[in-house]
Amino acid sequence: MALDIVQAGPLSLLQDLGRYGYQDVGVTPGGAMDTHAFHWANKLLNNPANAAQIEITMGPFKACFKQATSFALCGADVVATLNGNKITPWSSWLAKAGDILEMGYPKQGLRTYLAVSGGFSSPKTLGSVSTVVRNKLGGLSKKGNKLTNGDSVAFTAKIQPYSRKVPRQFIPQYKSIINIGVLPTYQFHLFSAEAQKTFFNEFYTVTSEIDRMGYRLKGKPIEFAQQSFVSEGIALGAIQIPANGQPIILMRDRQTIGGYPKMGCVCNRDLNILAQATPGTKVHFFEQDLFEAEAELHQEQHYFFKGE
Repeated sequence: MALDIVQAGPLSLLQDLGRYGYQDVGVTPGGAMDTHAFHWANKLLNNPANAAQIEITMGPFKACFKQATSFALCGADVVATLNGNKITPWSSWLAKAGDILEMGYPKQGLRTYLAVSGGFSSPKTLGSVSTVVRNKLGGLSKKGNKLTNGDSVAFTAKIQPYSRKVPRQFIPQYKSIINIGVLPTYQFHLFSAEAQKTFFNEFYTVTSEIDRMGYRLKGKPIEFAQQSFVSEGIALGAIQIPANGQPIILMRDRQTIGGYPKMGCVCNRDLNILAQATPGTKVHFFEQDLFEAEAELHQEQHYFFKGE
């Protein structure tokens, strides 16, 4: 039983929550870029929190269900149809054998998560199916290949007795101006007061140089006298300031070490919003309270991982 990929689009990847415990040997965790959408897609189907899904960047995407199953779409505001009938994201649906799922380009957002009841099946590499193309890890082949036309992704067919929807208050609105919470790091105080003011007062624009490794922004340069440090471990969401003063936010497929100075880290909640940002989106940074960010993350983990 499988999902046959008819049109994979520019970047469709098998993803779970990533592989951990290997950063000391240079292996990035990878994993779903938007964990909020990923978690909800699994929750709608009563899947384990780490059940593998297909992360579809942009589109178009087309696939055929070879067996009846329940599935869910979460993430970007995308036009999707099942056998030509419109379906909405942030909901679960029933597909019969032979049904065709099609998705166009998102109206808002960038990434859509396709989950099936029970999760997609694929051999694991270092404990995860997460696809990291540049590291040649994960995916169907275990060599980091993206999904292509003609691929067949296995799953164990399960049917939920009813369809479900994510409550409206938990569905993000992907806007053209986004506020991103930042947790200042120990290097923050090495920046001048003027540089700190620039960082928090100015708007920065998401450029076309974005991928699963990092997002490059453009705006008023942030000045820093000492342009590099001894390379050290890089946290998810770290905001590097290279020599040109333009921020780089490191994402799921980031390198594991780096020597650029860092303003801080984007909090988990807003990394998910950033993962859906398209070129041209305006970004405004604000200082996030650490304890509030931790409490929010713990609440989310308790809800989605409850009983596991």
